[in-house]
Amino acid sequence: MAVGLGLVFALAACGSGTETAPVASGSPAASSSAAGPWAFTDDRGKKIERPERPVRVVAQVGAAAALWDFGVRPVAVFGPHKLKDGTRDPQVGNVDITKVESIGNVWDEFNVEKYISLQPDLLVSGMYTGDTLWYVPEKSTSTIEQVAPTLGVRLVGRSLPEIIGKYGEVAAALGADLNASEVTAAKARFDAAAKALVTPETRNLKILVMSGGPETMWVVNPDDHADVRYFKELGLDVVVPDKVDEAGFWETLSWENADTYEADVILVDARTQSMRIDEMKKKPTFAKLPAVKAGQVYAWHAEERYSYQGYADVLEKLLADLVKAKKL
Repeated sequence: MAVGLGLVFALAACGSGTETAPVASGSPAASSSAAGPWAFTDDRGKKIERPERPVRVVAQVGAAAALWDFGVRPVAVFGPHKLKDGTRDPQVGNVDITKVESIGNVWDEFNVEKYISLQPDLLVSGMYTGDTLWYVPEKSTSTIEQVAPTLGVRLVGRSLPEIIGKYGEVAAALGADLNASEVTAAKARFDAAAKALVTPETRNLKILVMSGGPETMWVVNPDDHADVRYFKELGLDVVVPDKVDEAGFWETLSWENADTYEADVILVDARTQSMRIDEMKKKPTFAKLPAVKAGQVYAWHAEERYSYQGYADVLEKLLADLVKAKKL
């Protein structure tokens, strides 16, 4: 995995807003009054302390989307949330982009002046590499951290349910009610989808998960992608690359070596920065793959929000795709 633009493309591959307060809390983790002292220890081991529970939360879109599903309403987001036609980027989930401020929509775009003007209480972002906050530009980190505390959620080295649970913990600390009917119904749906995903037929399929660029394709290393790791943990037969890149996450291959791994099904990164499936089919070696010829190529939502709603959708859609496929 590369850094900078390469990281964006390969790894995670790569309006006027109004403030809405978090929902009222009914959970033990957030039972203290918003007017009292507030503390939270994040996945960096950093203890964050505020005189009151944070209300003006700014979040990277992945974190914002997860928190939104748990009931927290950020005042601003950064990272991919608006497509060229003005519609919502899938990465932002259910966040109403007409009701949040935007301080950046692409990699290395973070409007520090606007961030300061919003008078945030807290910034929340996921972390893929070390303690680096996703989409927070390194050149501006010191300034950003002087404005408000930052909270990091680690997105590697743990299971998918653990990450979802961590975002739930953050949301509860910010005032969300984890016993709200929307949350409990979503968890029940997630659990049911996970249980239904693996059947004798789907278990028998060899599945390759990948992303693509003009000159390169990347094969997912399941251990470094919580969702793909979870598919494997549930019992799906996911390709594990032989030569993972030094930084992890992927094996990088040239398109000439697209046939390195046999697969009955190919799941392709559906983010805007990844090459589209129809573009990949113009690569002769990719077009000749049995799964491609059989039409068994489906979308993989590589940066889905870590919420029960988000991954219930993913698991249900994956099952719908896999039941259409056959062993080749």
